Amino acid sequence: MASSSASAALISSSPNPRSSSFISPKSQTLSFSTSSSLAFQSKSLRSSLSLRPSTARRNTFIVKAALPLVGNKAPDFEAEAVFDQEFIKVKLSEYIGKKYVILFFYPLDFTFVCPTEITAFSDRYAEFEKINTEVLGVSVDSVFSHLAWVQTDRKSGGLGDLNYPLISDVTKSISKAFNVLIEDQGIALRGLFIIDKEGVIQHSTINNLAIGRSVDETLRTLQALQYVQENPDEVCPAGWKPGEKSMKPDPKGSKEYFAAI
Repeated sequence: MASSSASAALISSSPNPRSSSFISPKSQTLSFSTSSSLAFQSKSLRSSLSLRPSTARRNTFIVKAALPLVGNKAPDFEAEAVFDQEFIKVKLSEYIGKKYVILFFYPLDFTFVCPTEITAFSDRYAEFEKINTEVLGVSVDSVFSHLAWVQTDRKSGGLGDLNYPLISDVTKSISKAFNVLIEDQGIALRGLFIIDKEGVIQHSTINNLAIGRSVDETLRTLQALQYVQENPDEVCPAGWKPGEKSMKPDPKGSKEYFAAI
């Protein structure tokens, strides 16, 4: 247990889980002609949209995008949280070398899609615990709001007791660090990150506000990650589940897989 519409659509990424080196965020630029001048700029893993007049005869479309968090060390944080109807401290780096972490963000307490996700993860917490994984929920609400929501019955739109902590990100610094904050609304998108025992983000999904996430798919992806980390000479094909055939990532070995399916 613990120590102590704004975006467009669904974004999902899952890298080679054996990549654990930290890469400092850098900008990449694409330039081509278009009828309008738009600039997407990224600083410190944040992006903004700006319009500028062009001095050239043709306008230029410039995209600057920060490298993704996946494959890099997760930004560390220490924050207040609610667990077992008590206020506790949670520090992400304290899980390094000990547990995998499912870190998920949701927009606000006392809303509609959010309690369905939060209670779904809680109801299946034992399945994550069995494979050495902690679950942490985060929103920009205060710990007092979290506590009031936990103390509200599920039939009244509350959460009831949860099996994992809800973290308070009132400063919005955690949401910013994980690049899920909707700046002009002051709330987070539905970002979910799978962090391995080395503290490296191995998978992320970011849903828009109206789209709930799947506990089944989160668990399946986590199991696939753990399998390839335990079997570094194998990879998991689409939809892989424990007990199913994996693949050797080479021309000869992959043919064995394709011949068997």
